[in-house]
This record gives sequence, C-alpha cells and structure tokens, in this order.
Amino acid sequence: MSLVGQIAELQDYKEYQDLHWEGSFGEYLELVKKNPRVTRNSYQRVFDMILSHGVEEYIDNKKKLVRYKFFQDEAHGGADAVFGLDIPLMRLVSVLKSAAHGYGTEKRVILLHGPVGSAKSTIARLLKQGLEEYSRTADGALYSYGWELPSDLRHLAGGEEFFACPMHDEPLRLIPQAWREQVFRKLALGNDDHRVRIVGDVNPACRWIFRELMEHYKGNFEKVVQHVRVKRLILSEQDRIGIGTFQPKDEKNQDSTELTGDINYRKIAEFGSDSDPRAFNFDGEFNVANRGIIEFVEILKLEVAFLYDLLGATQEHKIKPKKFAQTDIDEVIIGHTNEAEYRKLVNNEFMEALRDRTVKVDIPYISRVSEEEKIYAKAYTSERVGKHVAPHTLYVAALWAVLSRLEDPKKQNLSVLQKAKLYDGKLLPGFTQDNIKELRKESTREGLDGISPRYIQDKISNALVSDMAGNSINPFMVINELESGLRHHTLISNEDDKQRYRELLSVVKQEYEDIVKDEVRRAISADEGAIAKLCANYIDNVKAYTQKEKVKNPYTGQDEEPDERLMRSVEEKIDIPESRKDDFRREIMNYIGALAVEGRSFDYKTNERLRKALEAKLFEDQKDSIKLTSLVSNVVDRETQEKIDVVKQRLIKNFGYDEVSATDVLNFVASIFARGDVKE
Repeated sequence: MSLVGQIAELQDYKEYQDLHWEGSFGEYLELVKKNPRVTRNSYQRVFDMILSHGVEEYIDNKKKLVRYKFFQDEAHGGADAVFGLDIPLMRLVSVLKSAAHGYGTEKRVILLHGPVGSAKSTIARLLKQGLEEYSRTADGALYSYGWELPSDLRHLAGGEEFFACPMHDEPLRLIPQAWREQVFRKLALGNDDHRVRIVGDVNPACRWIFRELMEHYKGNFEKVVQHVRVKRLILSEQDRIGIGTFQPKDEKNQDSTELTGDINYRKIAEFGSDSDPRAFNFDGEFNVANRGIIEFVEILKLEVAFLYDLLGATQEHKIKPKKFAQTDIDEVIIGHTNEAEYRKLVNNEFMEALRDRTVKVDIPYISRVSEEEKIYAKAYTSERVGKHVAPHTLYVAALWAVLSRLEDPKKQNLSVLQKAKLYDGKLLPGFTQDNIKELRKESTREGLDGISPRYIQDKISNALVSDMAGNSINPFMVINELESGLRHHTLISNEDDKQRYRELLSVVKQEYEDIVKDEVRRAISADEGAIAKLCANYIDNVKAYTQKEKVKNPYTGQDEEPDERLMRSVEEKIDIPESRKDDFRREIMNYIGALAVEGRSFDYKTNERLRKALEAKLFEDQKDSIKLTSLVSNVVDRETQEKIDVVKQRLIKNFGYDEVSATDVLNFVASIFARGDVKE
C-alpha cells in the first residue's frame, strides 16, 4: 500500500458522512421531531456542553461545591486546565444556566473580571474550543441551510447554483413567525426534554431570496422550501463559523463594520444598489459568531461606536448592519477585562447603559497553594524541561505567589503563612473550619492583588536557562530569580508592596528550611526497625506510667520505674509541655484501646504526632554518629561517608531528589547545623 493509502486508512468515513449530512427541509423536520435538542439556542448549547463533561461534588468548609470537569481540559491533556477556581466557575456556570432557561441573563454581557493573569482568557478560550468540539458530536449537532436554485432562478443569487445562508441561521426560522406556534403544535415538535422555541427572523439576504421565491410561486410555501437544503453545521473559529473573537485595535484603523459587516462594492454594479442584501458581506464578528459564541478581548477598551452595537446585541439580540433593518442574532457574548479598566467603567457615568447590561463574574487569583502549584507542575515537569526539577522548587514559588495575594489575618495569634496553610486544607491546632470561613469573610480584596502566575513562570524560565542551572534547578535558584525580578517588575511601582513581597520571600525561605530539615531528619532516622523498637519501648513505659506499674528491664530482668527521661525526650520533640504530659500519655493509651476494640493493632505510622516525635528522637540519637556537619569542612572519614551515602539514597528514593539535588540539600542542612540552628 502506498504511503498516502496508509494515511487514508486512518480516516473515519462514517464520521465524515455524519458531519456532512444534507437533507431537505422536510427531512430536517423529521430530524427535529426525533431530536428537538438540535434546535437549542447558543446559551443552552454552551451550558449543555459544559455538563456533558461531567461534574464532581465535594465538601469544602462544610459547604457543598461542584467541580466542572470541562474546565480541567482532560481532552487535551490539561493544556488549558483551570485550577483552584471552582467557586468562580460555579458562578459562571450559574449565569449560563440562568441564560439557558431564559431567566434574563441571556440579555447580558458576561464580563469576566479580575487581575492580570487570573485565567480569564483561558476560560474564554476553553468555552470557544469546547463549543467547536461539541458541535462535532452527536449530542451537540446543529444545522443551517442554503438555497439550491435551478438555472431559471439563479439570478436571485447572482448566477450561483447554491447560495449558503451567510449567518448560518436555524432552518426553522424560515417558518413565518405568525405560523410557528401552530406548526410546532400540529407537527408535535418538542418533548419534555426540550421545548422547540424559535426566536427571530432570517438574515436580510435569505429574507430577500425567500420573498422573491414566494412571489415566483404565488405564495406557495411548500414550493419555496423545496429549494432549501439543510446541512450539518460544524463550528470553527479558524473558518469563522459560529465562533468570533474581537480585539480592540488602534481607533484610526477600525470601525463598527468589523462587528456588523460591510458593503461589497464590487457587487453593487451587478445588483444595482448598495442596499441590496446580496451586495453586502455579512462577515462582521457578530455575523460570523451567530449560533455560537463571541469573545471580546479587553472589552472595556472598545470605542463608543462599538458599544452601541454591543448594547443592542446584548439586550435585544439584534445588530444593525449598514443600510439594513435590525438583524436577529443568537450567540453568547462574553468579554473580559482587568480591574483598572473596570474601575473606569464604574466611574464613567456615560457608560451606565453598558454597566446595566453586564453580569460580572470575578475571576481572582488562586488562594490555595496546592492548586497554584499545579499551574507550574503542568508546565515544568522534569521530562518537559529536560532538567531535574528538585523537590519543593515549584512549591516555594507557588507559596510566595499565594502569600502575596492574602491579606494579613486580623487574629493576633495567626501568621499569613498559617492562614495560607488553613486555606489549603491543612489542620492547625486551635482552628476549625468555621475559623476559615471567618478568615475569608473578613478579607475584602483577597485574590485581586498580588503576584501574577505569569511573573512566576517567567522567573522559573529564567532559572532554567541561567548559568547556575546545569542539569537541574532548585528552590534557591528560583527564589533568587523571584527576588531580583522585583526591582524591575513593571506592575509593582509601590515600594511598600515590594518591601512586603521581599519579607514574604524570607517567610518562604524559612518554611523551605523547615521542610528540608524535616526531610533530612526523616532520611537519617528512616530505619523503620529502629523506630518500631523505640516506639515499643516508649509505649511500654507509657503503659506502666498510666497504670502505675513497673517495667521489666530487658537486660537485667529487674522491675524498674518507668523511664521518665525516655518518655520526655520523645514528647519534647513535639512540644508537649511538662504540664500536659499526663494528658498526652492518656490520649495515646486511649487511642491504642480504641483500636483494640475495633480489632486493629497499633502502628506508630497511624498517629502523625507520635510518628514525628519518634523520628525526631531517633534523629537526635543518630545525627552525632553521622557527623553531618563535617560535610561543610569537606573532611569526611570513610565510615561517615558511607552513612551519608545511605541518607542520600533515601532522599533520592523516598523524596524525589537526584544525586545533585540530594547533595545540595545535605550541604544546606549541614550548614544550618554548623551555625547551630538545629531547633526542631
């Protein structure tokens, strides 16, 4: 088989035939009778498209939330996935749902409002791309039509045999409005799943041909629609079918015809008048977006001339092409703008009409560190960048970004770092889910200010190509880039803000130090047998202490008092004060007893606080034998080096380091020990 033949084998002819279905007007009526959903309007189609990808329900802070899988962009490997914005996306989908039911929001511009880099454009792009792909599915099928004219009637279309509807109208619009209710009732079009409701008239060009054919056939509607050929409509932004995008340009180089179409001067000589609809190009963005969606990029930068067209398109679903009557459109109008432009709108009394016709959906920055980290993890995997990305590199960048967006807590005993951890679902002693709700309510501008994800991505990219990077990047390379970039950040002119962001970087550095100290400690004390032995010894002593018994010494066989020094050396590692030791020991014994009642045996790994305490104790016992601080002086004996190599391999195996980053972390933690900063 030829090479071309091998390519052709991949084609799905059945799918091709389905996507290029053609039929008469009567056949289309049969199709509508079987599946009335093909007549859905644009808002109904967009809403159903989102739901078709599925939803996930979950509880967050005692509140039931919904995650729409559509915005995870699984069909494209998460290339445009939106993270951490479940609540704003729920609000957006609620607006679309209301519009789909005809409750009023279908007469509004959906305005995505938020700071730069908060995923507004990504959401609009997802909706456009999703609607394109939905139109290719059986569930998302929609149809338009054209006029098939015999030789004696081709003069109606300028000599053309087939005249395609220039605005891809719904074929049922050809039924005169006065007849529609009776027709739908008589033909039983529609069911409980979807009621057929067609609003508006056909575009001026098709209206002109329809009128001429009605005159030709002396008002015989049946003969007129014999010339109608219905076709499957596939939406495509590239082909300018059902998907439009408008972006403001220099005011001298554009006019409102870019939205509503313009006269085709070459055809005026052929048709004799510039008011003949056949001499008009219905190719403005509003025209081509009919049946689908139109995106206005930076919508509030539009000139006043464009706003007039936008107001009519929004409220009345009509546009006014030059020299023609108002023309019906059916499309979702979505725009996006940043906060500075929106403030101008609010303060401009001449823009009240537009304000009144918009429904604002806030798209803030992400306030959960784990969700922010997903943005960078998607773009900067080790496989994608060709370099090892050391553990916590992306986490520290995400943490700093989120901290910059949070307001300082009003509670005296709570730091902004602790607030970020609470928002991210971490548990802190003394705080409940109700406290998290209070923290969110007391914040007025959280998520509307701070560092953009784009800035973080730029600095991670700088770190990747810097001379220091080599074959890997680590958190300190990224932190240095983030800090140095603040001097020239074009969006941060306020020196107080810059100083605050630098202080937050210090918070991030300290958090990173704590993380790697903990990891090295766990790597050193990763001998599970030794931990289990220490745990058994501790539990034996706690049991004897709480029950006022003695402990048998395994070496001498003598009964002795519980080893208070051993118990306190473990408990102090997790800050259990002397006054609370009895309570903590009773909690441990009650926990073991509860497990026994359920038929389960105790394992130190199931109790997070005790596990940390045992690991810290074992680390303290072993760190002197490893002499980690000797790394700093580069004088390491063979026995110590072997122990360090074991720790390094544990870091690689258990925590995701490579040889270089594991060595760097050990050197870094060793330098902390060398300066005496060993507080756990």
